[in-house]
Amino acid sequence: MIASVRGEVAAVGPDGAVVEVGGVGMAVHCTPATLSGLRIGSSTRLATSLVVREDSLTLYGFATDDERMLFELLQTASGVGPRLALAVLAVHSPDAVRVAIAGADTAALTRVPGIGKKGAERLVLELRDRIGSVDPVAVPGLAPAGGWQVAVREGLTGLGWSAKEAEDAVGIVAADFEGKPVEVATALRRAIQVLGKNR
Repeated sequence: MIASVRGEVAAVGPDGAVVEVGGVGMAVHCTPATLSGLRIGSSTRLATSLVVREDSLTLYGFATDDERMLFELLQTASGVGPRLALAVLAVHSPDAVRVAIAGADTAALTRVPGIGKKGAERLVLELRDRIGSVDPVAVPGLAPAGGWQVAVREGLTGLGWSAKEAEDAVGIVAADFEGKPVEVATALRRAIQVLGKNR
């Protein structure tokens, strides 16, 4: 199993990146939050999980080992594959996922595309005793109003949009959330949607 990759970032796209490791370009699927921290030409280290299927080998990359561990744990629940596990981490930070599962917050879990009420209840039932503990008061994925904007702007410019395009998209997203606390990953995904429509 490939547990991590370290090398130069060769390309960054909306759903993943290419990291050159020993002259080989490794395609890695990532969450928007992970992608926002990557810069083409810079060196990076991603914790990775290799998913083997009969017809494919797919590498998923994460900024931290904690994210990778949670990604793999989520897949032990019935009906959760790698794409859905990645979607959970695209919407929520690892601590926010733990808080939602430990506290049986199915409303938070159903905000993930592909997870309905029954699926959320199943996640709580199957993972509650294995999810680990977290302080619900301090969930790092939630930034105070305005605190997410710098990270989103940097993420968008890292993905190839101009500073002005990034600034305009952040303004639209800020209006959508009207000053409420928001997860960086959620704001970045929304900004990418906004810019996609304008292309």
